[in-house]
Amino acid sequence: MKSVRRSDFDVTNTVQVSSPGAVLEAVEALYRPTWPKLKLEPLERAFEHFERLFAGEVPGYFGVDTVYHDRQHTLDITLALARLIVGYEQIQSEAERLGSERAVVGLIVGLFHDVGYLRRADDHQSRNGAEFTRTHVSRGARFLQEYLPVVGLEAWVPVATEIIHFTGYEVPFPQIEAKVTDSRDVMLGHLLGTADMIAQMADRCYLEKCRDRLYAEFVLGGVALPVAANGGRQVKYASGLDLLRQTPEFVAEVRNKRLDGEFNSAYRFLEPLYGGRNPYMEAIDRNMEYLRQILRSENWRLLRRSPPIFAATADPMSTMRGLMLGYIKRVWSGQSSDGKADLPS
Repeated sequence: MKSVRRSDFDVTNTVQVSSPGAVLEAVEALYRPTWPKLKLEPLERAFEHFERLFAGEVPGYFGVDTVYHDRQHTLDITLALARLIVGYEQIQSEAERLGSERAVVGLIVGLFHDVGYLRRADDHQSRNGAEFTRTHVSRGARFLQEYLPVVGLEAWVPVATEIIHFTGYEVPFPQIEAKVTDSRDVMLGHLLGTADMIAQMADRCYLEKCRDRLYAEFVLGGVALPVAANGGRQVKYASGLDLLRQTPEFVAEVRNKRLDGEFNSAYRFLEPLYGGRNPYMEAIDRNMEYLRQILRSENWRLLRRSPPIFAATADPMSTMRGLMLGYIKRVWSGQSSDGKADLPS
């Protein structure tokens, strides 16, 4: 009997991606046979720091309070990246291989690629990490500049602080590739960006998380209701359901422009590990087919999963909803009082 995939397990249903220890164990199982002489201490230290940081146990930082970009999200991406790196390494010539140290650096970048969502103690005006949606990658680059020397990898700061931008939209990719001159570092960035996209879209609860959690983050981050050129508000996503209605088009664009385009189908490097199959792309296809069925029927009750949130606060979703509703009310009030177009209800 086929086992049901658990909500906080990876796409193969074998690794609990809400657990830093479980993901580290899975990463070591991939890395040790690939690089038998590899020293894993920097990676182990990074996982320990990640766990403390996201739990709010590192001085100067609040723990993770975003509900979509939670601890599970990051660990899921990190595991996918480790698999991509090892799959890539297995089929390359000696000259093109990434090598063990680059593989460790890449995984540390993956582990902290969303650390920019964490509020620092001196972020006095912020109430939730989602407010940094538009700038979180640059904030993550600043974190890596401070952190990599701590684990003896200071020489990699110039590369790491550039390739982290392959996970975002703040810096155009040609600009990154103009600064990163080694083709192996560019490839590492492409693997990182690929992992970031495919792991979240392959999540068993991706659709519910988009509707209930990502929309809330988009509101607080100024993405759902961005400021227009005339000072008014555009409505990019009117609700969580509206976001889902636009998700098939978004996924198709990501696949065409980023995954198959700018990242040159780097997801194919998973195939050596799975006998030519790609469980991530298969899961994405299943998610999109299920969403299309829902859109045809408009039976939103088919989205009934309510997976746990792995954040540092006791009830992060209630807090997020309160902040989101307050934000929308302020925007509504501002739009109505200055005579500009009201937002839809």
